Amino acid sequence: MADTELLSKRIYAAAEEDPFEFFYERGVTDGLPVVPPTEARVQRMLAATNRDPQEVLGTIGPNYGRATVEKVAINAVMAGCHPSYFPTVIAVAEALSDEKFNAHALNVTTFSATPLTIINGPVRREIGVNCGHNALGHGFRANATIGRTVRLCIINIGGAKPHFITKATMGHPAQYTFCVGENEEESPWEPLHVDLGFRPDQSTVTLFGGHSPLQINDHASRTAEQLALSIGWTMANVWNHKNFPVFSDTMLIVCPEHAKTFAQDGWSKSDLRQFLFEKIRKPFRELKPGVNGGEGAGVSMIPLPNRSNEPPTDETLFPKFPALESIMIIVAGGTAGRFSAVVPGLARGDYGSKVTTKEVRQ
Repeated sequence: MADTELLSKRIYAAAEEDPFEFFYERGVTDGLPVVPPTEARVQRMLAATNRDPQEVLGTIGPNYGRATVEKVAINAVMAGCHPSYFPTVIAVAEALSDEKFNAHALNVTTFSATPLTIINGPVRREIGVNCGHNALGHGFRANATIGRTVRLCIINIGGAKPHFITKATMGHPAQYTFCVGENEEESPWEPLHVDLGFRPDQSTVTLFGGHSPLQINDHASRTAEQLALSIGWTMANVWNHKNFPVFSDTMLIVCPEHAKTFAQDGWSKSDLRQFLFEKIRKPFRELKPGVNGGEGAGVSMIPLPNRSNEPPTDETLFPKFPALESIMIIVAGGTAGRFSAVVPGLARGDYGSKVTTKEVRQ
């Protein structure tokens, strides 16, 4: 493909300037050095897609900057992406720009939320996405740089810079990059994108507005029910041990060994979800102010579907999860080691973030 005319503003560093310091001074990094987005590098990135460089994929909050294919390519270069990743990056940018994902809310909350990118389908193998050992960790260019592109787009297109618009109280390392491929080959269940209505041979990206992951260590449970209770009561502590129900969706990342335990007892993903929703509940007496510390249920006592308006008794059970569909499940990680993980999400509802999936296409 012949080079296309680039419309982005050019900035030039003096010959004696250090290019890495040059970008730090302009505030366009995530705190780590970036790859200088020369015209040649951006053109190579754009050559990996059939999309018009000036196509507007959407706008990214909180400043609602226009995410053109060209602007996203510039940030992908800065993040260190290989051009072969770019169709996947475009799909991620489309999801990030979708109003229902609500990037604005993620980037102005004190909750330290950040997009978790989940990659499904054949593209995982085509571009080398890590789905196995160290799936949420370091060492793999595709995961690291695709996730990092999300952050750079949020900073440079969405305008969300820490200490200015971004006001996360604590923050966490996953805000640099948070990208995982589902380990479909080691999963006994249908993958996430099939659950969401896509064909197995389609490639997708899903964005989940999440917090930092909490690993769940269970090397002892050998039945599905034992393991589900162990995992579920660990999940019960996300947000706060008294947030019943929690305000958000929750992403459960099941390791292959744990998934096999469930499958050996004939449990489907739906069975696990149903069990967690029904069994991980606490009576109102344990949620009252002052009981086991904390202010208790408080504002967590939001109306629930099919619940009467009568005040709760001490024995009224409140679920940790507000709805069946609020529990999302994928399989990822290595085949050795019985460690799963849970990622709590940003608030549900009109002012929260909704899980968003886009197909990867050229």
